[in-house]
Amino acid sequence: MNSYETVFILTPVLSEDQAKEAVKDYQALLKKTCKVNHVEEWGLKKLAYPIQKKTTGFYSLMEFEAEGAAIAEFETQLKRDERVMRFLTVRMDKDHVAWADKRRAKMAGKA
Repeated sequence: MNSYETVFILTPVLSEDQAKEAVKDYQALLKKTCKVNHVEEWGLKKLAYPIQKKTTGFYSLMEFEAEGAAIAEFETQLKRDERVMRFLTVRMDKDHVAWADKRRAKMAGKA
């Protein structure tokens, strides 16, 4: 199994509760076939450029371990969902995984 990281942007038309619910839905979808390592909700952020005439969006990050077929299914669900404006899935190499662990440890120390 490979490690992956997906960042997706939800439409700002949603309320904060609806955005959190959408993230939980995708987390539950991933848990059916994958091991979810970490989920972060970054909240409402300004976009670098307008997407669908919107200038803000709810950002979320998920780190998980999965097979390639599970990634295709997950991305298909993201493409079909009207709440998702953009997404990007990246395969994490060992250095990326180490960096992500270090970043999480640093964030836990601040909290």
